[in-house]
Amino acid sequence: MKFYILSVCLLLSTTYLSAQAYEGRGDQKFQVGANLQSNGTGIMTSYDYGLGENISIGATSTYLLGVNESVSASTWDRFDAKARFSAHLGNIIGLGDQVDIYPGLDLGLKNFGFHMGARFFFSDGLGVFTEFGFPIAKYKTENLEPAEKLHNQFMVNIGAVFNFL
Repeated sequence: MKFYILSVCLLLSTTYLSAQAYEGRGDQKFQVGANLQSNGTGIMTSYDYGLGENISIGATSTYLLGVNESVSASTWDRFDAKARFSAHLGNIIGLGDQVDIYPGLDLGLKNFGFHMGARFFFSDGLGVFTEFGFPIAKYKTENLEPAEKLHNQFMVNIGAVFNFL
């Protein structure tokens, strides 16, 4: 009997403690993780601020720590920063409160691009995310050196997300 009461209490407490992946206006998320792309891996950070029920704006930056030794990359080649706009679809398509899917657009130092991501929250403040992105329009398209292709190609980000509500 004690086990049954304890199980019900745990079930109810997890229901009350469930996190919202996206709250709407005023929602703030900070993400930090690994950036994976051809010829380089690095660290990325991003911040999103909710403007409305399903819309956020933010910024992201990436610095490649490891670059293939065949690529001669300067500090400028390793760094990228972008402003971003995202549409949060988790509640629109009926996913649980802990899950959010968000496509969006980026305007960065190297290109104009697209991103698609997903977040899952374990608690009110902590979750995991994965994101992929690719350029739609590159600022320079002809005769790219290998270092100029960094941040101008398909990339994947994975890591932790923190809620600042």
